[in-house]
Amino acid sequence: MKYAPPVHVTGLKCEICGTTYKHGNIFTCPSCGDEGILDVQYDYESISAALAKDPLKNRAQNIWRYSELLPVSADIARPHLFVGWTPVYDIPRLAEAFGIRQFFLKDEGRNPTNSFKDRASSVGVLKGIEFGFNQIACASTGNAASSLAGLSAATGLKSYIFVPERAPEPKVTQLLIFGATVLRVLGTYEQAFDLCKAACEKYGWYNRNSGSNPFLVEGKKTAGLEIAEQLSGNMPDWVVVSVGDGCTIGGIGKGLQEMYELGIIDRVPRLLGVQAEGARPMVDAFISGKDLIPSDTNTLADSIAVGTPRNWRRALRQIKLSGGEMIAVSDEEILDAMRTTARLGAVFGEPAGVTGTAGLKKAVEKGIIKKNESALCIITGNGLKDIQSAKQAVGKALDVKPTLEGLVDVMSKT
Repeated sequence: MKYAPPVHVTGLKCEICGTTYKHGNIFTCPSCGDEGILDVQYDYESISAALAKDPLKNRAQNIWRYSELLPVSADIARPHLFVGWTPVYDIPRLAEAFGIRQFFLKDEGRNPTNSFKDRASSVGVLKGIEFGFNQIACASTGNAASSLAGLSAATGLKSYIFVPERAPEPKVTQLLIFGATVLRVLGTYEQAFDLCKAACEKYGWYNRNSGSNPFLVEGKKTAGLEIAEQLSGNMPDWVVVSVGDGCTIGGIGKGLQEMYELGIIDRVPRLLGVQAEGARPMVDAFISGKDLIPSDTNTLADSIAVGTPRNWRRALRQIKLSGGEMIAVSDEEILDAMRTTARLGAVFGEPAGVTGTAGLKKAVEKGIIKKNESALCIITGNGLKDIQSAKQAVGKALDVKPTLEGLVDVMSKT
């Protein structure tokens, strides 16, 4: 079946040379090669007119409420899974603990496969269908993989997932239960990414990798669109995001900028990008002002353990456009953030999911974020996805005999 192209998309623009191409199944600029990641362009004047006729307040609370700002044909049925419009919590206890005026958490673990990546995969599977594919693939340290497997199951696509050998077992199990063909690559994420790309070219699979596929970032930007709506009357001074490939913070920044362009918010929050010390090539590029230099990775935050970020230009551009900053945190600080976020905010995040929270604390200590300012942290994935890391962050259960005397004895020693 041939589908009509998205109405409000005007083209795909290269992040390096600025050349604009027609909408189609194209990932990178032919002139700039793999480095020339493309960015979807829209007709914001026509979108503004469409929103005037059918305001957002009248629409379903999921990512498809932003249909005019998503590059998906209107002819394709949307997946039945409920993606997006995740809750934002105002948590005074965490604000007090971090020493800032107001603190918000946006819990992306509430998505169908328990991570932020469901936003990207929702768009990815539909673009695959739109372009005539019935098989789709990606490389991932875990969350993008499980989201693709879940959304593929929802739409009837066959999925092939390439994971590095260090991928946590709960995430691999989630892939298998959704029926994906899982290929555990005996190497790094970067090697899995390259192998996935080669496999897509050889077997004719649709490539869902958000580091190169320009449409996946559009799904991720819906978190920025939501933040603008959910907090339009009380926009935070900062939005804090953990950073791996750069697609997430780049997408959220774009979504916030679009809501400003459309007049839905009157200012754009500053972005704070946070990487793990063991995987910080983008922080180093931000500080140096030079091109990114790939690096080795060594961090328990597997979802952001990316030494060769594909979308670093987009990420740094959005951070700088917002007047934002970048910072790196240790694995010990990440584990501490897992405890603090759960015990004071009752949200259980995986290591990469709370890396932003660890970065916020450090940014306040360094004076980057002021004590009279407010911030929103995005918890990108649920802690049950990496239970081994959670076990490192907490103590053991207390063994007690099944008698009151036994309980008294144990309690006397705590």
